[in-house]
Amino acid sequence: MPLFEHVDSIIARDPAARTRLEVILCYPGLHAVWLHRIAHFLWNIGLKLIARIVSHTARFITGIEIHPAVVVGKRVFIDHGLGVVIGETAEIGDGCTIYQGVTLGSTSFDKGCKRHPTLGRDVVVSAGAKVLGNLFVGDGAKIGANAVVIQMVPAGATAVGVPARIIPAQSADIN
Repeated sequence: MPLFEHVDSIIARDPAARTRLEVILCYPGLHAVWLHRIAHFLWNIGLKLIARIVSHTARFITGIEIHPAVVVGKRVFIDHGLGVVIGETAEIGDGCTIYQGVTLGSTSFDKGCKRHPTLGRDVVVSAGAKVLGNLFVGDGAKIGANAVVIQMVPAGATAVGVPARIIPAQSADIN
C-alpha cells in the first residue's frame, strides 16, 4: 500500500491533521500500524519471537498493542490510540477508524480458534469501546463510546450501551 494513500486517508478523517509531514512524524496510530505490518510479516514467515519483540517495542513507543497475528486492512486509522488493545485473532477491514482505549478482545481462553472480533470495512469504533469475542461488525457500522459489544453488529448499524444494543441503519428511502 502506498505510503501517501494511508497518510491522505488520515488527513481526510482527522480535521486536526494539517500536512502529510505532520501525520508521518506525529501520529502514533500510524506508527503502530506501520510497525505492526513489520511484525505481521515476521509472524507469517515463522519468526514469531522477533515479531513479538517488534510488537512489544511498538507498544512501548506508541501505547497501542496489536498482536502480530492480527490482520489489518488498508487505510486503518488509530486516532489518539493510547490504550488500544487488539487481540491475536482479530481482523480489521479497510478504512476502519479506532479511537483511544478500544479493546478488540476475547471471551475465551481456548487456543487455536478464532477468539476475537472481525471488523468489516469502514467501521468506526469510538473511545473506550470493548468489542469482545468471535463476532462480526458489518461494513460501515459504528460502535459508540464505552459500548460493550458481545453480539454481531449488522452493516450500517450503530451499537451503544452496556451491554450494547443495536440501532439498525436508517433506510435512505424515508419520506
